[in-house]
Amino acid sequence: MKPVYLTAEPGPFALREALVAREQEALLRRRIPTEGASGARLRVGGCDYLNFSANDYLGLGSHEAIKTAFKAGVDRYGAGSGASPLVTGYSRAHQALEEQIADWLGLEAVLLFNCGFSANQAVLKALLGKDHLLWQDRLNHASLQEMGSQLPCKMRRFAHNDMAALERQLEPNRGLIVSEGVFSMDGDQGPWRELAALAAQSGNWLMIDDAHGIGVLGPEGRGTLAAQGVDPACVHIQMGTFGKALGVAGAFVGGSRTLVDYLVNFARPYVYSTHMPAAQACAVSASIVLVREADEARAHLGSLIARFRQGASQLGWTLGASETPIQPLLVGESVPALALSGRLRERGLWVGAIRPPTVPAGTARLRITLCAAHSAQDVDRLLDGLGPCQGAALCPAPAGESHHA
Repeated sequence: MKPVYLTAEPGPFALREALVAREQEALLRRRIPTEGASGARLRVGGCDYLNFSANDYLGLGSHEAIKTAFKAGVDRYGAGSGASPLVTGYSRAHQALEEQIADWLGLEAVLLFNCGFSANQAVLKALLGKDHLLWQDRLNHASLQEMGSQLPCKMRRFAHNDMAALERQLEPNRGLIVSEGVFSMDGDQGPWRELAALAAQSGNWLMIDDAHGIGVLGPEGRGTLAAQGVDPACVHIQMGTFGKALGVAGAFVGGSRTLVDYLVNFARPYVYSTHMPAAQACAVSASIVLVREADEARAHLGSLIARFRQGASQLGWTLGASETPIQPLLVGESVPALALSGRLRERGLWVGAIRPPTVPAGTARLRITLCAAHSAQDVDRLLDGLGPCQGAALCPAPAGESHHA
């Protein structure tokens, strides 16, 4: 039953009116509690579903080795960290994880954060002053876009993956270029050879947000840069998360030792936040061991992606230009996207409809995510549920802004 909102509320904030407007536009969000783990399968309201909405790309969220490491970490360090990292919240487990990530990705040093949103905002706020410039891809994560708009520096956004547009905007030695490894709503990749070349030519720093690439792409799951053959030394700042392919939670920022030491002293979200639990760091460490050895799982995932794309194309559906686990099935408007999601749910398939403002108006979609724990039969069941496209309300490939976190 839909909630009934009053048309007015006393005080200076028009909260109910805003909610009513969202509901009338088919854009109101409501949380749905799940039961148990959210992997290739999902249980909601006592019903079981095939889950095509999670970011657990390698299916590691329920892996016994990770759960065992988490439990052992709780036994040794307790359930929390007890303080910020500059007080007593930094443990041997945190230190060991930072060193492990640096070795894995070929970085000089690494710093841990509670989440990717915090990590992105911490970096931009700590580095950029009023005399700097910030260049961002228009489809960057909301954490980057939001912080960029709040900084004293000028932010310039370039058309998605348009290197000619970026080159026209660049000024020498003025600041930071930021883009994604894998874009969260479209699933395509940034052109990192070209980005690295432009950064080097212009004397500006370069940052990659590889939240959706780490663990999935490249040998040993080292991410987008490894997959594209880009030397990590060409990218001054790397950000990645542990809550997607690694199946846990948290994030890191990596680069030079000087960068990390600077952030330890000047990144306010790091200095003033209670650190991630040491037990969580133990779980992430166990996950990285699995990820580095998961080439077979990544190959299986690649075969599922190809199977889905071929099948959906034969059914007449419009897909984004993605070869990653994120497969946007483009619908156009919010109402038919919600209806298609609901139809799939009735058939035991959990697929979320993504609507504005997360994606630009007119590009509502199903954001289908595949994982290594799916089988070929699972993908076929999804294709059967989608059925032939009826051609209504479809839109062209996405363009414009994305505000996903």
